Amino acid sequence: MRSPVVRNVLESLAGRAMIIGVDRLDYSKGLAQRMDAFERFLAVYPNWHGKVTYLQITPKSRSEIQEYADMERTISEAAGRINGSYGEIAWTPIRYVNRAYSRSVLAGLYRSARAALVTPLRDGMNLVAKEYVAAQNPDDPGVLILSRFAGAAAELTSALLVNPYDPETVAASISHALSMSLEERRSRHKALFEVISENDLKSWGERFLGALSKGAADLPYPQEHIEQQPALNTTVVYCGGSEVRIILVARPIADF
Repeated sequence: MRSPVVRNVLESLAGRAMIIGVDRLDYSKGLAQRMDAFERFLAVYPNWHGKVTYLQITPKSRSEIQEYADMERTISEAAGRINGSYGEIAWTPIRYVNRAYSRSVLAGLYRSARAALVTPLRDGMNLVAKEYVAAQNPDDPGVLILSRFAGAAAELTSALLVNPYDPETVAASISHALSMSLEERRSRHKALFEVISENDLKSWGERFLGALSKGAADLPYPQEHIEQQPALNTTVVYCGGSEVRIILVARPIADF
């Protein structure tokens, strides 16, 4: 069951396709480059005018720092410029929102989006990419457009992988995602979902703790100094009288 927020968003789209981006306001997320790429998309593919809306959700971050305040202003001005150049009375190309939303609302928006733009300039992992895949309807899934410089790109190879510094390529990928056949969308999503299902918290944790235990066996203290506490999802490692406690906690995902 969709939340009221998601229902209101979909009703306001009036049948248009939606592209979504969800990022905190930070230099690493490549938001300015993403705005440039979407502007290029509108310039090169005018047949999509009035048919697609790009929703960018960007909670403010470190606004007290002048550089971040300047970045916030630059991105807001870019969204305003693009809307002014390409928008119409009944259509606003970009919706740019500086506030946070709950997990359930974001999951509903992910599920409703035809494509997701996850194009950081550099990212250790980027869970938004995986959340977007997990939220999709497998019978009618959206398309993930993912930066090659996100850590998740090493796993999510069935996404449309792009260079965020190249607006032409990102623009072409947006067009490809919006026009992609249902068969190709299902095939790509199936491959992506299998990856995130196999590499879940449990399997990652087991591999991590296995590697930790294997490495600890070579250290100059006995193996019994590593204590597994499965009931607590905890491993305690004693290093020369010091204690390092590693805790893995699984939390269920909220309903869409």
